[in-house]
Amino acid sequence: MTQTPLSERIKLVLFGKRNAGKSSLINTIAEKPVAIVSAYAGTTTDPVSFPMELLPLGPVVFVDTAGLDDEGELGHLRKQKTLERLRLADVGIFVTPAHEPLSPEEKEILGTFMKTHRPLLIVFTFYDGNLHPSKQELTIHPWAGVDNLTGRGKEEVKKRLIEMKDLIPQEPGLLDGLVQEGDFFLLVVPIDSAAPKGRLILPQVETIRELLDRNCGVMVVKANELKIFYNKLGIKPSLVITDSQAFHQVAKDLPADQKLTSFSILMAKKKGDLLPFIESLRYFSHFPQNGKVLILEACSHHRQPDDIGTVKIPRLFHERVEPTATFAWKKHVASSEEIEDFHGVIMCGGCMVTRRQYEYTMSLIQQKNIPLLNYGLFLAWVNGLLPRAIEMFPEVYERYRELYRQ
Repeated sequence: MTQTPLSERIKLVLFGKRNAGKSSLINTIAEKPVAIVSAYAGTTTDPVSFPMELLPLGPVVFVDTAGLDDEGELGHLRKQKTLERLRLADVGIFVTPAHEPLSPEEKEILGTFMKTHRPLLIVFTFYDGNLHPSKQELTIHPWAGVDNLTGRGKEEVKKRLIEMKDLIPQEPGLLDGLVQEGDFFLLVVPIDSAAPKGRLILPQVETIRELLDRNCGVMVVKANELKIFYNKLGIKPSLVITDSQAFHQVAKDLPADQKLTSFSILMAKKKGDLLPFIESLRYFSHFPQNGKVLILEACSHHRQPDDIGTVKIPRLFHERVEPTATFAWKKHVASSEEIEDFHGVIMCGGCMVTRRQYEYTMSLIQQKNIPLLNYGLFLAWVNGLLPRAIEMFPEVYERYRELYRQ
């Protein structure tokens, strides 16, 4: 990997009415034509993203959106997309023409975003040093004025965003609470038909980088070579981390007292909360006949014959949980109504989405009181590796023991 993935970037979402200058602002900041610009209202129909490094804030992604005063059936759909992006924003950038009065639509959406208590930046476009009287009150918030034709003011926008650094929650590290300087970790990385050619997948890369940043040692082996290399080690690894699909083989090749977990479990802890998954196990243990399971996998990839989401998990579910269960698949859930007919949900680790998005998806499922599991915890459970795979997380481990008397 040569770039920070979008899921790890701070999301700066531009919003406002049509022809407010949002797309022009993106191009001004990017110093190149990223978004299509036109005098015709409604040119931006789908969100457009522009990633960049905004130091010392770090890796960010600017997201251009359709105007919130869009009209008609298509306009309604565009507005829904805009609201969806805004709901997941780390910082909202309200873009409004300096010389025009504040419209009712602008007041409404601005008020809605302010209720989230997330950082807000006001950007006045077409700015020549003057503001319409109705917009003077907006200057109580951090603001900047920009002339997109000349680029004047773009550095002020960047400066204001950088000043918000301490207001933006940072995602926890993948290994927070598990690592001390000088620890040695062993990573088990299967190289199978689903492995991308010439590189590792994101959770594996993140784990290696984080261990190096924390001055730890790390060794990477394939699943079929684990036993050979483990027996050659002069020290016991602080933790072995495996791809969840190899849980059964890896556990068989390791001593019973060797701490073991999976990339998917670590990622789900980083992106959300493991406790709801643990508490749902009792419901999956008594899954109803002909019950419906939703598999949620956020990333897009070409499906292989042994794909984890479409093949392996359904097969294991039929073998070890409920043979009559039926399955459906989604990459995204926008509302709780989409999932109300399901008896259970199994989510991926969420490496391709932000923590805010992962938590939001979990909240939609919990609103309907639908049991949910994570890929890694499901595979640990059906392979008889609980509570072993969670014993390094004291709160989660104790909750498991409390619920299941272990």
